[in-house]
Amino acid sequence: MTTPTSPALAIRVVPYDHPDAALLIEEVQALYAQRYGIHDVSPTDPAEFEAPDGLFAVAYDAAGAPVATGGWRMLGEGRAEVRRMYVRESVRRRGLARTVLAWLEESARAAGATTMVLETGRPQPEAIALYRASGYTDVSPFGYYAEDPKSVFLGKPLT
Repeated sequence: MTTPTSPALAIRVVPYDHPDAALLIEEVQALYAQRYGIHDVSPTDPAEFEAPDGLFAVAYDAAGAPVATGGWRMLGEGRAEVRRMYVRESVRRRGLARTVLAWLEESARAAGATTMVLETGRPQPEAIALYRASGYTDVSPFGYYAEDPKSVFLGKPLT
């Protein structure tokens, strides 16, 4: 499935282990290592991002280059969790993260999610600012990093 979101950006659903997804996931892992001193070690099963309980996508620029990624997985009770949101440094500050996030929210809503939640970290202030500007507010800690003092937990109703 390809969804045109603007003349310069196309978002395509791909498997979590698709080569373009793997490339961007490796880049975001390098960013995590730089900011946190370690890669994200939370367990991630590629099957969690398969329909109907999840989805993973890569955004491509007008030249067909992969420039952003993101996915969601259902946690139960109508909650979907954003995972692996990332925009390549060379194309940041162009609204791509907002576009991908809105697309993820809409696709999760279409799959039956009523709330979108996420975990990010204090060493990523630009991510926190994006999510808060997009209507996300504090929620109770959950998941692998629930006890981590660097973690920030946010959520947004999708209804």
